Amino acid sequence: MQGDPVRVADEIRTAAARLAAAGIDSARRDAEWLMSHVLRCDPGRLVIVDTLDEPHARAFREAVGKRAQRIPLQHIVGTAAFGPLELAVGPGVFIPRPETEYLLEWAAGIAGSLPPDASVVDLCSGSGALALGVATLVPSVRVTAVEIDDEALIWLRRNVSDAPDGVRDRVRVVAADVTDPAQIGPAIPDGSVSLVVTNPPYVPLGSEVSAEVAHDPARAVYGGADGMDVIVAMVPVIASMLEIGGRVGIEHDDTTAQAVVDCLLAHGAFDEVVARRDLAGRPRFVTARRAR
Repeated sequence: MQGDPVRVADEIRTAAARLAAAGIDSARRDAEWLMSHVLRCDPGRLVIVDTLDEPHARAFREAVGKRAQRIPLQHIVGTAAFGPLELAVGPGVFIPRPETEYLLEWAAGIAGSLPPDASVVDLCSGSGALALGVATLVPSVRVTAVEIDDEALIWLRRNVSDAPDGVRDRVRVVAADVTDPAQIGPAIPDGSVSLVVTNPPYVPLGSEVSAEVAHDPARAVYGGADGMDVIVAMVPVIASMLEIGGRVGIEHDDTTAQAVVDCLLAHGAFDEVVARRDLAGRPRFVTARRAR
């Protein structure tokens, strides 16, 4: 026999307190997202939902219990919001962060000024956030998403496959090591790319990370002792694939903005190297132009 309906507002209030006690800063927001996930409604509609039955209440409390263990919210609901996208994510792939939307915004601005069918490449694509974001915002370009990890490739191919027709048919997936010219060269000819974006592994080994980041694959998070291993190895590959005047945007750790600038300048093939900050003033990504 089912019990009496329970009030949605009471359940959210109790859940938010539990999540806050677990050290989650976004406790109220996460509780609302979990409730909307269980009820399969938009979070904005929760204000008009008064009660829920016992089966839904149990499902909600179970989801809250997982979140209280610091399992990422995106793993529980199975998706991650990123710019205009709702991406499928789960164990085995890096969860795209809102901070990377600054790089997406810059990239879309550059891509929007390119000729039709210009080539854009997303290196270390993971779930396909940047690749699909650019393809969605700029319907005139073609995008190649490059990823090496087998588990991440499953999520990447799924997200590309699930994209609308007008996006899906302009995004190509390449399984390759972004630091290996022998693997990249056959798939992406030298001088054929107008724009490169990348959110590579860049956290220095030994850095303290949140419990949620610890659920991301280590290979997608850490970039060696100083966080620069993948970036340094990628720069010559990026220089080769970019056309003269082509642009690159590289996301990096808070501590390595100058190191990325120095790396690009030391290579010798780039000018207009700019370290860019997010709205909070934190170093976020570096951009550069392929010089003559």
